[in-house]
Amino acid sequence: MNQDTVRPSATTGCVPPADWALVLPLKPLATAKSRLGAYAGELRGELALAFARDTVAAALSCPAVARVLVVTDDPLAGAALSAAGALVVPDQPARGLNAALVHGAKAARALHPVAPVAALSADLPALRTPELARALARVPLGGRAFVPDTPGVGTTLLAAAPGVVLAPAFGGASRQRHRASGAREIAAADLPSLRRDVDTGEDLAEALALGVGRHTAAVAGSLAALDG
Repeated sequence: MNQDTVRPSATTGCVPPADWALVLPLKPLATAKSRLGAYAGELRGELALAFARDTVAAALSCPAVARVLVVTDDPLAGAALSAAGALVVPDQPARGLNAALVHGAKAARALHPVAPVAALSADLPALRTPELARALARVPLGGRAFVPDTPGVGTTLLAAAPGVVLAPAFGGASRQRHRASGAREIAAADLPSLRRDVDTGEDLAEALALGVGRHTAAVAGSLAALDG
């Protein structure tokens, strides 16, 4: 079987790879990705939006994903991501990342109460759809699971089976917190693009080496032209 093929099995004890709702948080573009300021300059907000657009496109291309909800109050980002097929949810709590994810998960389950729900970082410009499918197919029935980021400190994906509370604990050393909360850590050796979130110029270079989506490639090309 091709390594990118995921087949549901009644004996795996995992959530069938279908009907997932993914929740992506996105700060207002004026404040997003501040650590990229020294690298991207005035294009920092444009780069943050490009990351989100490529992440949403990859997620919506995944057969296991039924819908993508983006929690944001940024009107430009909201319009672009809505046009791409995402459902945009206002960040009504406005109390930070985890509150936004809880809000988005509640919105997802208000639409489809029995759907599995996952929080996905919005800065995964190299995300490959088969990797996302593989990760979602490893979420245990009746439980939660997560994927650590490339440095092994943070988290890029936290997923909850139907009827299970998402309980996000993103930010800083979230890998340790998610593990301590009882979430299963998903083996990540075959998930390089799902693990590679982008906060710095060095992160972006690694993502570009993996191969990014068209929106990020266009902005990165503009940055390269400016540097030249």
